[in-house]
Amino acid sequence: MSEILPSDGFVDASADRAASADGVAPPTWTCPFCPLLCDDGPTCGLADQRLAALAAVADRAEAVTPRIGGQPARLAEALDAAGALLRRAGQPLLAGWGTDVAGARALYRLACATGAIGDAGADAAASEAQNQALRALQDRGGYTTTLAELRERAERIVFIGSWAPQRAPRLLARALAGRADRPPRLVHLALSGGGEAGPDTVQGLPVDRLVWGDADSDLADLALALKLHVDGRATADRTLAALAADLQASPYAVLVWEPAQLGPHAAPVIERLQQVVARLNRTTRAAAFPVGGGNGALTAQQVHTWLSGLPLRSRIGPRGLEHDPLRYGAAALLADGGVDALLWTGAYPAMAPPASGLPRVLLVSADVAAQPGACGDESDAVVIPVATPGVQHGGHLFRTDTVVLMPLHPAPAAPIGLAGLPSVARVVGDLLALLESPR
Repeated sequence: MSEILPSDGFVDASADRAASADGVAPPTWTCPFCPLLCDDGPTCGLADQRLAALAAVADRAEAVTPRIGGQPARLAEALDAAGALLRRAGQPLLAGWGTDVAGARALYRLACATGAIGDAGADAAASEAQNQALRALQDRGGYTTTLAELRERAERIVFIGSWAPQRAPRLLARALAGRADRPPRLVHLALSGGGEAGPDTVQGLPVDRLVWGDADSDLADLALALKLHVDGRATADRTLAALAADLQASPYAVLVWEPAQLGPHAAPVIERLQQVVARLNRTTRAAAFPVGGGNGALTAQQVHTWLSGLPLRSRIGPRGLEHDPLRYGAAALLADGGVDALLWTGAYPAMAPPASGLPRVLLVSADVAAQPGACGDESDAVVIPVATPGVQHGGHLFRTDTVVLMPLHPAPAAPIGLAGLPSVARVVGDLLALLESPR
């Protein structure tokens, strides 16, 4: 089997523990469990929950033991079975891509070797949200900012539709750090038809909760109406007129949204919101801060684009690289029989594979491997538990603002019983070596 070196992103957790024992401070931990990748010390309820899920199965054999057809097997046997499954496949799908940079690089090489289609995302909604956000960027471009700029300069922070801190719990804690003497104004602009509501205050600051529309309104309507008010082409709606005037008067406004919460037609919503930002930039300063791409999805998109020149939802086949974002979505391919084998990568907790009757290779986190039924019918499946990046091993992930590559280190609270799990990069590298070796 191939050897995975530190340059491939695999770090032995015992090395960090040894360094700490010798009196050398261990590296600052980067939490891998949401798109913010916080590395400033404090954790949140989401991180605690994910670490607890792994700790809860640390002493269970099924959390660390590969399976073939539902029966325990050695890793070498599971790799042989996975290789045979992929060799039989006419058109495999590599889905999930829940890993780090090294794992994504290995998956890309596997896609090249097998002619596979690749699509990332913890589920169909996450995959489609990433695709919609990319389409909006391809069609119109946009103005985005970083977490540091949000913290240092934003005078108005407007959450559009959903309340992003629900899924990125420390977003406002980080955005407000050091801002006691010049706090930004916080606004949550949501539809009147329902959805999640943000709090009335955050760290003592009021949150202006603005409700717009009626039962038939959607976020595309809201984004268009806000754009028209900022353009000065509509004045009838007092709520949006006041918000538009406030945005135009602000030295630096930031619109925050979550592509995964914008609905099935997120692309036109994002385009209209970016038009709002563009219009504001004619007379003042404004930017967008999309929140998403967790569980390695954004990292996979970045890596695939570096290595191939095109995004995910591409096929690497006899005719070269074919990018078809509508045809090559994982959910559609599984639903219409467009593929005949699935390799799922979900190294993060609670990242269970989609239901499918196809022959499958499932690289899953320990909690998913140990949960009865989480991997579906295993009669034609190879299940290989893998280490979680940033918990059992180090590596790198891209933060939600896309320009910051964060280093990962093993978690200080990583369950000892899971320390021997292999990384995705190691498993896929070994699988690729088997596929490329003479039969």
